[in-house]
Amino acid sequence: MPADPREVLTRPAPEPDRTVAYGDHPDQVADLRQPAGTGRARPLVVVVHGGFWRAEYDRRHTGPLAAALAAVGHPVAQLEYRRTGEPGGGWPGTMTDVLTGVAALPALAAEALPGRVSRAAPILIGHSAGGHLALYAAATAPATVGGVLALAPVADLAEAYRQDLDSGAVAALLGGGPAQVPDRYAATDPRSLVPTRTRTVVMHGSADQQVPVTMSRAFVAAARAAGSDISLVELPGCEHFGLIDPESPAWPRVLVMLRSLHDDH
Repeated sequence: MPADPREVLTRPAPEPDRTVAYGDHPDQVADLRQPAGTGRARPLVVVVHGGFWRAEYDRRHTGPLAAALAAVGHPVAQLEYRRTGEPGGGWPGTMTDVLTGVAALPALAAEALPGRVSRAAPILIGHSAGGHLALYAAATAPATVGGVLALAPVADLAEAYRQDLDSGAVAALLGGGPAQVPDRYAATDPRSLVPTRTRTVVMHGSADQQVPVTMSRAFVAAARAAGSDISLVELPGCEHFGLIDPESPAWPRVLVMLRSLHDDH
């Protein structure tokens, strides 16, 4: 385990096998990784990166995670999207990009990696702000999502605004707080969009300093009460970045949960 948990964000990873575009903007792309081994085509795993929706964080920091998933047999797409601080990012472009990309990627990946990717609805793995976007996609366009593994997700935007996570990140995404733009929160906040019918697993570390585990506890409880097919896996002592680090003690549990979603698919 690295001394600095953030080391995974800059750790080198193998280059992707292909990059495909789902739109005309330079950030409307995804990096594809071919699964190791041989065998039948499998559903795509779409990785939605975090970084509090900000432009300074991009898909490259999920390279170690994506390479590790491909190494155990999953076809992987690292989805990029427009982010706050750049033209078209924030409301509504960030959300629109994710919906468009998730819907388009199974076919794009099946064409780019022949025989390795099925056109079934993909499994989404979203970390932090990417967890929010994965939950949002499943709630908004459930036919395009086969399952969600949300890793330390920002699952309650109104609460994240109240707690001022990452110094105004939610206000930057939506253009204000719940009192200023209530319709935007109603349309994009996972806490407002339950119940959802997509099978969902939320994983969160008890030692998370970036996104408090209490947010996932409250979200999953509310979603289950509303009738969602959702469960929470809480990892004692795990911090925010261990969930996306293949060298962390949490990684085997992440793989087990992903496998459970595939088996349910």
